[in-house]
Amino acid sequence: MEQRAAERKLTEKGLATRGRIIEGAVREVRARGVAATTLDDVRNATRTSKSQLFHYFPEGKAGLLLAVAHWEADRVLADQQPYLDELTSWEAWEAWRDVVVRRYREQGQQCPLSTLLSGIGRSEPESRDIVVGLLSSWQNRLAAGIRSMRDQGEIGAGVDVDRSAAALLAGLQGGVVVMLATGSVTHLEIALDSAIEQLRASAA
Repeated sequence: MEQRAAERKLTEKGLATRGRIIEGAVREVRARGVAATTLDDVRNATRTSKSQLFHYFPEGKAGLLLAVAHWEADRVLADQQPYLDELTSWEAWEAWRDVVVRRYREQGQQCPLSTLLSGIGRSEPESRDIVVGLLSSWQNRLAAGIRSMRDQGEIGAGVDVDRSAAALLAGLQGGVVVMLATGSVTHLEIALDSAIEQLRASAA
């Protein structure tokens, strides 16, 4: 909350500078890991002076990592749009499935959520709250799509919307974990295909 309030007080130029620093920090964290990334690494990568960096992030590394966590969390959901918020037909579900697989195939080890969970999400309570909020928002959007399809009669009336959304998200993340370990998106594809097929079959 404090991060968002601070952003609202900045000028357009200030927001651009702050954003440039955050994006540079994102690249450094992904390349080096949370623990190994220093403020000097970020300063050198973004050609930012020490005084300028602390102007935008007076809490130092902790504040910068919190901003990185916000940036990564926002990207996870943004990468799935507009499909994630328009799951109102089976064609839309297939389009969402395809964009998720494509994004993870392209991102590989640079997966935003893996960056959050592997270090930033465990470093500070505020960062963990960002991860929890991200997963909650993601699940709620999937639930909205399932509910829409159930209301249309495309999914069985007896389907538990929230449990189905939770299972779908858990399966997706399980596929991502396997992908990070093996480099293959096969398990992710199977998890998504199986979940969607199960939802479709529920109306039979």
